[in-house]
Amino acid sequence: MIPNGSALGEIVRERLPGATFYLEEDMKVVRGMVDGHEAVRQAAWFILHTERFRYVIYSFDYGTELQGLGGSRDSFLFPEIKRRVTEALLVDDRIIGASEFVFDRQKSRVAVRFLVHTIYGETEMELEV
Repeated sequence: MIPNGSALGEIVRERLPGATFYLEEDMKVVRGMVDGHEAVRQAAWFILHTERFRYVIYSFDYGTELQGLGGSRDSFLFPEIKRRVTEALLVDDRIIGASEFVFDRQKSRVAVRFLVHTIYGETEMELEV
């Protein structure tokens, strides 16, 4: 006999604790543990600085696809960076979205500043492509 839904009870989805090791800004020294807003900020930093499909340790959903955008016109490049950054960040269920993108072209590099919206509040991030 196949059990019906009432026999199994209601399925409750819970958020797992987000505590993680705190890495100093230069990412070379571990300084204890963090949770909440700082843990999500650090997770976002790692997502943005990991190229998707490059490392077998990460799933194909993790990281960004920013390499290979070089040489593109700004009219294509800026919206594409915005799309790829937002898509990459939304893999983490603690991140709600990204907005307020500001682009600064410096010769062959593009500096991007934006807000990351999390369940704990907003944090400003920077990225260089």
